[in-house]
Amino acid sequence: MSNHHHPVASQAEQEAQFRADLKTGVGKGLKHESADKHVTGEAIYIDDRPEFPNQLHVVARLSDRAHARITHIDITPCYNFPGVAIAITAQDVPGELDIGPLVAGDPLLADGVVQYVGQPVIAVAANSMDIARQAAQAAIIEYEDLDPVLDVVEALEKQHFVLDPHQHKRGDAVGALAQAPNRLQGELHIGGQEHFYLETQISSVMPTEDGGMIVYTSSQHPTEIQKLVASVLGVPMHRVTTDMRRMGGGFGGKETQAAGPACLCAVIAHLTKRPTKMRLARVDDMLMTGKRHPFYARYDVGFDDQGVLQGVKIDLAGNCGYSADLSGSIVDRAMFHADNAYYLGDALITGYRCKTNLASNTAYRGFGGPQGMMAIEEIMDCIARYLGKDPLDVRKANYYGQTERNVTHYHQTVEHNILEHITSELERTADYAQRRKDIVEFNRQSPVLKKGLALTPVKFGISFTASFLNQAGALLHVYTDGSIHLNHGGTEMGQGLNTKVAQIVAEVLQVELDQIQISATRTDKVPNTSPTAASSGADLNGKAAQNAAQTIKDRLINFASEHFKVQPDEVIFHNGHIKVGAHYLSFPELASLAYYHQISLSATGYYRTPKIYYDREKAAGHPFYYFAYGAACCETIVDTLTGEYKMLRTDILHDVGASLNPAIDIGQIEGGFVQGMGWLTTEELVWNEQGKLMTNSPASYKIPAVSDMPLDFRVHLVESRQNPEDTVFHSKAVGEPPFMLGIAAWCAIKDAVASVGDYRIQPRIDAPATPERVLRGIQQLRADIVSSTHVSTEQGQ
Repeated sequence: MSNHHHPVASQAEQEAQFRADLKTGVGKGLKHESADKHVTGEAIYIDDRPEFPNQLHVVARLSDRAHARITHIDITPCYNFPGVAIAITAQDVPGELDIGPLVAGDPLLADGVVQYVGQPVIAVAANSMDIARQAAQAAIIEYEDLDPVLDVVEALEKQHFVLDPHQHKRGDAVGALAQAPNRLQGELHIGGQEHFYLETQISSVMPTEDGGMIVYTSSQHPTEIQKLVASVLGVPMHRVTTDMRRMGGGFGGKETQAAGPACLCAVIAHLTKRPTKMRLARVDDMLMTGKRHPFYARYDVGFDDQGVLQGVKIDLAGNCGYSADLSGSIVDRAMFHADNAYYLGDALITGYRCKTNLASNTAYRGFGGPQGMMAIEEIMDCIARYLGKDPLDVRKANYYGQTERNVTHYHQTVEHNILEHITSELERTADYAQRRKDIVEFNRQSPVLKKGLALTPVKFGISFTASFLNQAGALLHVYTDGSIHLNHGGTEMGQGLNTKVAQIVAEVLQVELDQIQISATRTDKVPNTSPTAASSGADLNGKAAQNAAQTIKDRLINFASEHFKVQPDEVIFHNGHIKVGAHYLSFPELASLAYYHQISLSATGYYRTPKIYYDREKAAGHPFYYFAYGAACCETIVDTLTGEYKMLRTDILHDVGASLNPAIDIGQIEGGFVQGMGWLTTEELVWNEQGKLMTNSPASYKIPAVSDMPLDFRVHLVESRQNPEDTVFHSKAVGEPPFMLGIAAWCAIKDAVASVGDYRIQPRIDAPATPERVLRGIQQLRADIVSSTHVSTEQGQ
């Protein structure tokens, strides 16, 4: 009897399992795939890897001059230390010396001249880091000083550029400014930002038998490491394999500047035939590597009595440091985002790439976009003070429209704009209007403590501005037991990319996440990868992985339909099971059956972003596939006697399309906001008159701590919104856009200070708004009040 009923029960059981929902596919708020390993310390970073036998450790001797000619180098004293294997100069590099990512200008070791304090001049390899450091300091290096350029304004005046200026133009900005009823001019200095990844720059290399190299590196761009290591060794790229499992943070700082340590290790390993590792001490890392570009902005704006822009002229001067690095694209993106969420009217935006004798500044979350937005947000506040209006009313009056006033200054139409919806919803949920009234009343009654409130929008373009980078690949293997091996070209730096990509494959194949193993990003598995940057990690690599998974799924569907003699649309994948007509198979059963019938269970996937183009000659095009939107409302309280402040409350509403993983997305938004707030408040970079970075350790450079978080922090995703474009499961990028929500914190501080002048004078407070700058802004504003009162009295007489 039991035998008689067993098949029926099994069939029912299979059908029940088939009908159940997948637990770990797309849209589920799952934890990071390495979360447990991160918490327990089991996650293996490069410095955790067992050392190779006979391994060398590299330390570079850094320049102590901002600009000087090298007159003499003597490395013989380095060999007086037991355990030193080799000391090298620029002349010892067997292949190409320059490791510039796009254009030349970045020698691996200084060749004849040094161009910033912290530039590597020689490298020493020894049995330990301590010995290598002592030996490197023993080398004799003599210089003849040259005049450095250390200030971005000086560089701009001297036209001291790493690349030519570029302009975006629409209409007649000069004419519009002349005819505008109201007009304001001003300038703003915007500070840089140290990446301060937990894991400093590090590489470990192993020479191979054919003159090649295996490179373990903490890099956002494994293919570029492969290319540059091959270049400095003078070998083809196929001799070099880059392996990148995880980074202890990147934020853009490991997009190009991980190449130096990797290439130094490779050269020394090549010359000594020994495995070689270089891990930068924190101070060395901060001295050697570039930061977020500091910017100097100046503006001239014309507007009507409602605050609506009619003509805008903005100059954006990026402090690039000594070489181009990625500054061309970074200043371009600053220009692209000089509008943020606003229709500029007739506009002329000019971007300057200024050369200074500082470390070459580089990619950083937002990639120039935040600096571009700062100028227009300052303008919005200035207009509001001038007209005596609520800054939010001025912002909303200038928003891009749905059908008109919806074309950017680079001639891309702004589509699917949901900022009006986001703003009205956030106004409601944050109770903006009532709180604004309460704060004005509080400030009237409070002589010392002043509160500020600001609600600022974000419109951020998604895609690489260098259009050829908008492509990705993936590799997928299904094994006969139904387990899946996944590899893609993106890099995991803690942002949860691997989790999202695995969820995408799980959704396509309808299997649970624990059946999928993602291995280290390797250039011998997926070639010619783009950097994991520009918020495109999930967009590009997720699409490529989806493509690979769909290829295998289509093969399995075709096989099953032929094998079981059913139509292809009768083969349905759901929750780890496949219904084929009246039959049910588990995913492992189908995989095994397909293998025995000689069906390939391996596939590559590829994706390139459609619709993107930019004509540089015309300064016009469609450089972004879509825009991500968001808004933040911040309340702060400022002590006008000291300039100190505290963030009281932050409300965020942000658009991620149809979220691939809400838990990871909310984490990215929270982290992005706090990092953006840190850039504009506590994180101050200071160089001395000789061009040496003085804020070169956590003792002097202050990233936000838990105590700096808003006391009340509320983050929500825009409900029920899908990306109208054909992105992976209609999601939107979430890496960079939330960073610019931090601008609301800066505007809130200035709003509190503006109350000292009854909101009629915009405080002069550059970024970052440290307590010292805030206090100076308060003092300056009070002096302006006295001055204007004095002028008014004289005119009255």
